[in-house]
Amino acid sequence: MANFIQAHSANEAWLQALDLLFKSSNATVAQGRGGLTTELLHLTITIEDPRQRWVFARQPAISPAFALAEAIWIISGRNDSEVLKFLNRGLPKYCGDGPTLYGAYGHRLRHQHGLDQLENAYQSLVANPATRQIVMQIWDAQTDLPDFEGRPRSPDIPCNTQSMLRVQNGKLHWLQTMRSNDIFRGLPYNFIQFTTLQEVIAGWLGLELGNYTHVVSCLHYYHENRGDLEKTKAVTAISNTDSLLCSKNDSDTVFKFLSDLISGVPEGVEQVINFARQLDSENYPIAFKNMGNVILAEAAKRHNRLDLVSSRLSHVSSPCLQELIKNYFARVANTV
Repeated sequence: MANFIQAHSANEAWLQALDLLFKSSNATVAQGRGGLTTELLHLTITIEDPRQRWVFARQPAISPAFALAEAIWIISGRNDSEVLKFLNRGLPKYCGDGPTLYGAYGHRLRHQHGLDQLENAYQSLVANPATRQIVMQIWDAQTDLPDFEGRPRSPDIPCNTQSMLRVQNGKLHWLQTMRSNDIFRGLPYNFIQFTTLQEVIAGWLGLELGNYTHVVSCLHYYHENRGDLEKTKAVTAISNTDSLLCSKNDSDTVFKFLSDLISGVPEGVEQVINFARQLDSENYPIAFKNMGNVILAEAAKRHNRLDLVSSRLSHVSSPCLQELIKNYFARVANTV
């Protein structure tokens, strides 16, 4: 039986999904690639305000810098792994330790299938906003289906499979399909990844944000994470007021800079300083400056320059991001 959740924010939706996964009589125990899981089939989640993409309730707190860098990395069409491993040391455990990531969403959307699907979707919707044929493909059956022995072809087979876009009443609605979704490690970040894409493309088209709908074939948690999930409290998310809506030309310019920024910060503190100066001097919209400063603060922390951490955080104007950073730094401090 299908399960449906409708919520104003990602935080509310995540809490409802967790409650359903814990309490549903249809949830079953199954073996996953990393151990035993409890799974629930066929869940649909609709978020009414996709800008409220941050899950505050997850414990331990998610990393806002990693989430933002990953969104930039996806929009930029990249598959290199260095910056993501720099900001998330545990990533190779799940995706392998090579120089590129096999299942990289952005690379698949912008390069793998022989065309830039984001550009194609944009141009098609400009020409015909009424079209129902905008389906962007992430899954590649030729390379992603298991071999004839049932073995995966890579440790990084994409969990997201398709994105479907529809314009209605001046708003861009987004439907995202997933074959498999870990509610603890994956879902909070998946909300950020694809609602960010939704907002960026809505800006390209001069549209407002419609609903974001997330359809999951198999939602699950690993039993090793049950203890953390049981600590979850129904905290209220702080509203995200930063807007990523801007023209295609302006968006391309700022994302080129942000892509360069995330490439540079693993190289050392001098690059952090250099990009901080550039960011301060540019007249980018404040939402994009906030993104860059959150990433620079985390990079400075990893390079042991606490003075730069404080400096960059003083430039973050978003109360939502400030709270997320505070929660994440408290988590990191508690693990030292």
